[in-house]
Amino acid sequence: MAAAVTRLWRTPPSLLHCRSLHVTLGAQKAKTGTEQIWLTRQQRDPYVKAAHAQNYRCRSAFKLLEIDKEQKILQPGNRVVDCGAAPGAWSQVLVDKVNSLGQDPAVSVGFVLGVDLLHISPLEGAIFLSKCDLTDPATHRKIIALLPCGEADVILSDMAPNASGIRELDHQRLVNMCLSLLDLSDVVLRPGGSFLCKIWDGGESNLIRDKLRQRFQHVKTVKPKASRTESAEIYLLAKSHKNKKSSN
Repeated sequence: MAAAVTRLWRTPPSLLHCRSLHVTLGAQKAKTGTEQIWLTRQQRDPYVKAAHAQNYRCRSAFKLLEIDKEQKILQPGNRVVDCGAAPGAWSQVLVDKVNSLGQDPAVSVGFVLGVDLLHISPLEGAIFLSKCDLTDPATHRKIIALLPCGEADVILSDMAPNASGIRELDHQRLVNMCLSLLDLSDVVLRPGGSFLCKIWDGGESNLIRDKLRQRFQHVKTVKPKASRTESAEIYLLAKSHKNKKSSN
């Protein structure tokens, strides 16, 4: 079923917001009431302003920063796969957190690999696989080939499908994407590793939780303050990946 949505997933709708960060919002003219509401929200959003001030490519950077501050999932030396990485805000956070540039000589040097169907502009300290489908086994092979020792310490996902406007359908599509990432985790995530994925809360959320509990020692739901209150998005965080035999 995952293959049927291959061309539908992308970086979440906030990507549209991200692209506006370096454009003067006041200069944009809304053609519809919906666009005007969106522009007004952007102008008032403290995370949009903070992202611009701190040179993050997207406000979503603050979601990862908040989750990591509370849950401690990123360490210097970690090898991380950033799924649905465009436009690259999470990868910006990762480069600093895992020390992939070696900016701190006192700690281990990490590795950041971002993957997306969309183009991702280059970022020092990260390797990007643009226009690659994470549901495609060929992409999995590319990831394995690029990861040091073919293993990751952390898999992160902020990706989501293009919204159809049908809540149940969109929810099911995102569930399918999360299931494909679990397949990836079985292949590349080291024992003891961590997994974080976004999901829109709904009827199939427990399916993902159950699958995670089969593979990880600890599973919890988190919703960072940077995630808009009205959004149905939540994040499922799983820690302490079991060995591959026990996860089957």
